[in-house]
Amino acid sequence: MRPPGWLRLPSVLLVTAALTVWVVPGSAAAYLTPPPAVPLLPPCHPSASSLRPTGPPRVTPGSFMEQIRDHHRLIAGVSQSTYPFGFFNPRNGNTEGFDIDIVHAIAKAIFGNRNQVEFKAIPDDRRIPEVWSGGVDIVAHTMTINCLRLEKVDFSTVYFQAGAQVLVLKNSRVKRLKDLRGKKVCSTSGSDSLSYIKAAHAIAVPVVNFTDCLVKLQQGDVAAISTDDNILAGLAAQDPWTKIVGRVFTSEPYGLAISKMHPEFVRFVNAVLQQMRTDGQWTADYRRWVGTPAPAPPRARYKD
Repeated sequence: MRPPGWLRLPSVLLVTAALTVWVVPGSAAAYLTPPPAVPLLPPCHPSASSLRPTGPPRVTPGSFMEQIRDHHRLIAGVSQSTYPFGFFNPRNGNTEGFDIDIVHAIAKAIFGNRNQVEFKAIPDDRRIPEVWSGGVDIVAHTMTINCLRLEKVDFSTVYFQAGAQVLVLKNSRVKRLKDLRGKKVCSTSGSDSLSYIKAAHAIAVPVVNFTDCLVKLQQGDVAAISTDDNILAGLAAQDPWTKIVGRVFTSEPYGLAISKMHPEFVRFVNAVLQQMRTDGQWTADYRRWVGTPAPAPPRARYKD
């Protein structure tokens, strides 16, 4: 069916006609008035979303770094159960890991002493609330930078690149996440892994810590665990009867979460990370905690 003749007028005539309409408030013609233009939001680029450092890390007067120094400690929200990124070592009573060493480097840049840190153990779903409330100065907790989180907190540049996989028992026939349709798959509350599990039509089982997932897998309460490959590798290292299967199916760029109220601290932290990339500390920490060979550190990319 062809449209009425007036709808087939040349577009220039329609525009001209629209410009000659007198709009009287409350009249039917008022509804022809186009709505005001809505500014387009800039595109989100998680791996290039941070603020450029202004030079070497310096504690400037009146800055958030000076406030931290005045409190005599850096308060960092971390995991104490995510080997080898953040975990409690019962042999020496210390919190250790790849994330933890980065926090120590930031503390050293502020105080000249890497140990002036208070580590606050928080679950995944408390990472953003703790930043909002001021309960922590920074979160170093295998936290993926994504567009939704960027609306709530600021992030450092990417300091580690991960990707999601699946962990199962060695006698499992599962080869990928799609094979787990209708089966229970564990991950932590507050992690973006839960959305991937649900998208695969598996039954998501949220827990507080990944070690809780490992116990559920060992007891047969779940068929698999799905999260970032490096976290799964840490779980597999704790249980030789497990294996990682399938290819990496997501991109998980890790960043350090900081309040949007302190952009100067974001730039400061990025300056510390850049030093770690160039002086070899990042590579040394990777070899110590993650393994060898160590890849090149993620390249710093900024939005400004």
